[in-house]
Amino acid sequence: MLQKQNPKNKNIQVYVKDGLYPRTEARVSVFDSSVQGGDAVWEGLRVYPEGVVCLEKHLTRLHESAKTLAFVDIPSKAEIKKAIKMTLDANGMNDDTHIRLTLTRGEKITSGMDPRLNQNGSCLIVLAEWKPLVYDNNSGIKVLSTSQRRNAPQYLDSKIHHNNLLNNIIAKIQANVAGKDAGLMLDDRGFVAELNGSNLFMVKNGKVFTPYAHACLPGITRATVVELCQKNNIEIEEQDITLSQLYNADGVFATGTMGELTPVVEIDGREIKKDDSLQQEVLQLFSGNIRSFCEPLD
Repeated sequence: MLQKQNPKNKNIQVYVKDGLYPRTEARVSVFDSSVQGGDAVWEGLRVYPEGVVCLEKHLTRLHESAKTLAFVDIPSKAEIKKAIKMTLDANGMNDDTHIRLTLTRGEKITSGMDPRLNQNGSCLIVLAEWKPLVYDNNSGIKVLSTSQRRNAPQYLDSKIHHNNLLNNIIAKIQANVAGKDAGLMLDDRGFVAELNGSNLFMVKNGKVFTPYAHACLPGITRATVVELCQKNNIEIEEQDITLSQLYNADGVFATGTMGELTPVVEIDGREIKKDDSLQQEVLQLFSGNIRSFCEPLD
């Protein structure tokens, strides 16, 4: 599915480093690390009237990713929350909104890979857009297993939520060429990791399964689903999952901030039913409880 441009976003205000700028003027330097080498970390946030979903967990992950990459001048959570609130207030947003929160290593004094060239402090970007969920969660999505494997930790640890997304983009390109909605990525051992932009769950014989997060990001929406299942006595287990197991599942669904919970209705041409009663129970639990995970900015 191709996202569409929303006319309401034509004149949005974007927070960049030190304040708000109109969309047409919101810029980073050509010397910024995000331009020079994808050297940045990010989070996707969803906004409801009750607040931002799992905000504290997202900010913790942003901080941990930045620490792993040895960023300096990392803004505090309070500073980031202030920038988010300033952006939402400026745009009159409190619902149906997605935020792309980015922290770059900042501007370099000259082009190069060495982080010691970054002597101007980090750069925080808060890009809030009017944006509904990216998938039709009633119809579901069709996916294709791709030849592009998800990074194992010995190459680039997927626990770092970094902006170097070429691994995932190549998988998405393969899915696009095949006319599918997303690319399914295996790990270096051949087990299922995730889709190019979301985690995966499988339902089989009255039980919910999800792949180990060896080679994928253990997403915050993923953790929310696990928590909801545990609280509601739904048996759930992490395990290595093969493509054959997915093909023969009673149900498969994807999880992520951009799409929340989305049924997967086809994998490599094999139909996957989306009306399994346990899967429907999990999806309804999530939709009924998501706003309780919101955190106000005030």
